[in-house]
Amino acid sequence: MPIVELHVLEGYDSTEKRRLGEALTDAVRFVVPAAPDAITVMIHELPADQYFRGRSPRSPAPARPDPARFVRDYLAAMERRDLDAAKAMLGDDFTMQFPGAAPMTQLEELIAWSKPRYNFVTKTYDRFDAMQSDGAAALVYCFGTLSGEWLDGTPFSGIRFIDRFEIEGGKITRQDVWNDMAEVKANA
Repeated sequence: MPIVELHVLEGYDSTEKRRLGEALTDAVRFVVPAAPDAITVMIHELPADQYFRGRSPRSPAPARPDPARFVRDYLAAMERRDLDAAKAMLGDDFTMQFPGAAPMTQLEELIAWSKPRYNFVTKTYDRFDAMQSDGAAALVYCFGTLSGEWLDGTPFSGIRFIDRFEIEGGKITRQDVWNDMAEVKANA
């Protein structure tokens, strides 16, 4: 039964501490074959005035936003075509890659690229997987199915997709998309 103890400065709210506990549980499970309820995580808070580094008291760093929630909010803005809200979530060096397309850096490019392919598309999500990369980026994968309408008005549904996002500095810097849309369309 693994036990993990974490010491943090006071200042993180209960949601942030819960995220820490879940992430530490998942990290242990990545290496140790233990069920989640067999792993104990204890978070100890230390008042900021009792912690010194280099003879100076320190404050806790602000928690990063939940990357899966951030991606979900971005995808919701895209689906409702709130491009201003979606653009505000993108980094200056944002790039996206869709099947059969050259890399794109602007949401307007995506809309122009998709216009001759379908009238609209919506996503149903099965799950979101979030993790930290070796570098600065948080990675989020979302899995699910696409539904929508082809250009001739025929509906489609159940098309598998996976999206992969990189988030750095609170902004999405990369999106890669894989789906079975071309295969389904070819066999329709």
